[in-house]
This record gives sequence, structure tokens and C-alpha cells, in this order.
Amino acid sequence: MKLVSIPSEKFADYRLDAIFDCYKWDPQFLDSNTLAKHALIITESEYRELAKLTEELDFETRQAEEFLNNNLELIKPLKLPKKLSCKLKKMANYDSHKNIRLTRYDFHKTIDDKWVISEVNSDVPGGFAEASLLPKLAIKYLNDNKYFSIDFGEKLATAISEKIKPNGNIMFVHCTSYSDDRQVMQFIGDKMESLGFHALYGAADHLEFINKEAFSILDGHKEKIDCILRFTPLEWLKDMKKTNWDGYFNTITPSCNHPIAIFAQTKRFPFVFKVLEEHNLNFNTWKKLLPKTIEVKDLKGKSNYIYKPVWGRVGEKIAIREAISEEEYKKIIKDVRWHKNKYIAQKKFNSKAIKSPEQEEFHVCLGSYAIDSKHAGFYARISKKNLIDSEACDIPVLIERNKNDK
Repeated sequence: MKLVSIPSEKFADYRLDAIFDCYKWDPQFLDSNTLAKHALIITESEYRELAKLTEELDFETRQAEEFLNNNLELIKPLKLPKKLSCKLKKMANYDSHKNIRLTRYDFHKTIDDKWVISEVNSDVPGGFAEASLLPKLAIKYLNDNKYFSIDFGEKLATAISEKIKPNGNIMFVHCTSYSDDRQVMQFIGDKMESLGFHALYGAADHLEFINKEAFSILDGHKEKIDCILRFTPLEWLKDMKKTNWDGYFNTITPSCNHPIAIFAQTKRFPFVFKVLEEHNLNFNTWKKLLPKTIEVKDLKGKSNYIYKPVWGRVGEKIAIREAISEEEYKKIIKDVRWHKNKYIAQKKFNSKAIKSPEQEEFHVCLGSYAIDSKHAGFYARISKKNLIDSEACDIPVLIERNKNDK
């Protein structure tokens, strides 16, 4: 794994092309640029290794969630919010063959050159365009045919097409006040429209459910929906004022992702491993790659652990002392003390920084997608600190061909 630089004299054009051609509409967080000036290069052997690990992880994850869905008495260690847990019985009709299951596992390289994962983005993983178009743009600017990339968008579009009728209606459910969310939906929506499907864009409460089928109520009239692609997180969905959001749980309309994703989305997911192993499920890959994860209340006497919020996203409220300000660290620790069940403690791993050609050091989070347990591409972010948060930069992932290949 290494970094190569986008030619500095071409970066301004590269950034504009990313904005206008790659759905990267706002490559900025506050005063910080969030588009990397580099491309992340992995070898073909690293690609094959990551693809294999991703598929193994996803097989274990999907086995667990489907078993839990049929044995809800075992989910107590997850401590799911009551507003969500009371709806889980509605998922009895879940059929994995009719839905599209999308996940992203976040890999990191340690100082001893081993892969670890920090978590799985089980519910609404993003980065669609950055994983699909940005690598192609980088190859164009690097002008080097020894690199290739995986087109995540093509794989997702194919998976959706295989589950729904031709020319069907797809509702792209997202938080409509956020341009970041809309650009994700617009990318895959345009992709599906190019294949003949009809894209509709709306908020979670723009769907109604009649006889377990989804209907759009956009523009004041009902229209049957053939597929739901949801980008509104489940833990946000439960706070909707309307009461019909529970229709997402028992709808027979194909979904990406179905709410069954809730089991693995919580950072407490490893706490059910022990009981599930008693039912002959295995988590060998998860246990090999995930740093030891324990209850906050069990941390007494243990050192070198970090705190992570159970429902955290984009690196928010992660307590790594050297990566955040002392003020922010103290604020998180105070919240942990008052709300122990809202956090988990995870053994800290030593992320390996990689140097750019300009001798700057960056830490990498390499997200690896699975669609229906098949590897589907990469989405990466880099940061000068060992915490990947809102200030981190999106970076295209390229695969370097073997030297023996033509």
C-alpha cells in the first residue's frame, strides 16, 4: 500500500472534474479540503487478500443477523433502543434472496503490517461515487495503464437490477436537507436511470406502506415503488414524527438495506458472538481482525483502550487522546461516565502511517464493500492524525497490476 501524487499542476483541474463529473459536489469540511491530492495504490495480492477477508466477514455477519432475526430472545446484549427493538418482530418475513444486502468493512494497516477492522458500516454505508468514478478520474490524471480499479457503482446497479422488474420505480430515501446525502443518491439514481429504471428522491416519510408494499406520496399522489434504497440511518428513522416508519421493517418491497442491518450496525455486535457460537455459528474472521471490544463497565484495571459511541458515524465522539483536543477528550470522557451503555471500549491498535512522495505521513481507512456477500470495491479516506473523522480526505483506490501482466 502506497500513495502516488496527482500532478500538483493538474490538481485544480482534477478537483473541478471531481465536483462536476464525479458527484463530489462539496469537497470541503469547514475550512478543510476533503479531496486528497494523492491516490491510494494497493497491490493485486493486497486486493485479493482484502476481497477474501471481506467475503468471510460478510458471510459471518449475515449468518448472525439472520439467526438473530429468528431468535430475538438472544439480542439482549445489543441493548437496542426500545423504539427499534419493539419493531423487530415485524421482520419475520425477511427474505435475503429478495433484498440487496450492502455492507462496508473498514480496514486499517497496523505497524506490524497486519490488517485490522475498526467496524462494519452495516446500515447505510456511503462513498458510492468516490468508490466508482474517482478512481477512473485519478487513472486519467496519472496517465498510467499499470493501474485499474473496481467499479462499485456497476456492481451495485447490477445487484439491484437482478432483484426488481425492468423499468421499475426506485425510491432513493435520504435526508433531503443534506447535499452530501443527495450526491450519494443522485449518483446511483442516475446510474439506474441509464438502465431504464425510474428514480424518485425523497425523505423517509415520503413512503407509505399498504399491505406491506411501499408507495411514494411525492407530489401528492401515490405511486407503487419496486425497490427502496435507503440512506437514512435506522436510529434516525425512529425519531420521525410520523408513525408509519415501522413499515420499513415488514415491507415485501425489495430494499437496500433492509432494517435487518440493525444487528451489526451497533458497535455492540461483538457482544452476541459468545451466545451465537453456542449455536454453532463461527466468527473466526471477525475475532481475528477486530480489536478486543468490551463493555465500558468492564474496563477497570485495563489499559490502552479507546471509547467509541455505539451509534457513532464518521469518527464522531471517538476518544483517542492524541488525536483530538484535550477539551474534546474531557467532554467525551464525561459523557462516557454518565452514559456507559452508549459507548463501548475497544483495544487501541497502532495504525501504520504511510508516507507520500512529498514525505507527509497519513493514516488510512480502507473501506471494503460487500454486496450479497461478494466483494464489490473500495472506498478510502486518509488523515494526518490516527482518527478518520469529518476532516479526513476522500482518496481514490487503485490496484497496481502485477509486473508480469501486460
